Amino acid sequence: MPVILDVKVDNVSREQAIARIDLMLRDGGQHIITTPNPEFVVAAQKDKDFMNILNRASLALPDGFGLILAAKFLGIPLKERIVGSDFVWDLAKLAAEKGHTVYLLGGKGSVVEQAARIVGYDAGPNLNSPTAPLYSLAIIGRIREACPDILLVAFGQIKQEKWIAKHLGDLRSVKIAIGVGGAFDFIAGRVRRAPLFLRLLGLEWFWRLLRQPWRLPRIYRAVIKFSYFILKAKLARVQHPDKY
Repeated sequence: MPVILDVKVDNVSREQAIARIDLMLRDGGQHIITTPNPEFVVAAQKDKDFMNILNRASLALPDGFGLILAAKFLGIPLKERIVGSDFVWDLAKLAAEKGHTVYLLGGKGSVVEQAARIVGYDAGPNLNSPTAPLYSLAIIGRIREACPDILLVAFGQIKQEKWIAKHLGDLRSVKIAIGVGGAFDFIAGRVRRAPLFLRLLGLEWFWRLLRQPWRLPRIYRAVIKFSYFILKAKLARVQHPDKY
C-alpha cells in the first residue's frame, strides 16, 4: 500500500473500491472508509490520533488532485482519484442493488433516497458545543433503532473521522462508515461544484477559493503547505535512497 507522508492510501480504481466495499458489507465486520486528501495528510503530521485513524481504515480512497500528483512525484503513482462526493452515489447505487440500508448523519434525507433505502437522517450535533456529547448519545440511540448497514457522516473533515472512530463500536448494525464532508451539499445542489474542466485540471481548489474566500487557510494547507512537505520528502528520498 502506498504511503504518503506516513499516511497510507489504497492504490485502487473506483471499480475495485466498490468491489471491496461489497465484500466488507458481507464479511460480518465493521469498517471505516476514509478519503485522504492533501489537507488530511497535512493535519495528520501534527495530529497523531488522526493519523492513526487514517492508517487503521479498512479502505483509504485517494481524494484530492494534489494527492495524485504528489504520489507520482514521489514515485508511487496511484491508479486514479476517487472523489468522495462522487463516491457517495456509488455507495447509494450499491446499497440499492444489494438491499443495504443507509443512514445520513449531517445531511438531508432527500439527498440520495431515490438511489438507496434511507432509514434515517439527522443534522448532527454542533461538535463545538458543550452539549455535543449528550447529543451524540441521543444520535447513537436513533441510529441503533434504525439499524443501518451504511453510515454517511458529514460533520466536516477530521471531526467526522474522529466521531466515527469513537462511536462505531456502539453501532453494531453499521458495517461501513465513511466521512463525506460537504458531499450532501454538492448532491443537493446547495453548493455548486467547479466546472468540469477546472476539476480535470486540478483547479477545483481555486474555484472554491473564489466562491468561498473564508477557505483561504484551508487552501493554504492543502496547496502550499502540502507541496512543501512533499518536496521535503522527495529530497529526503534522493539523499537517503536506502531508507525507501
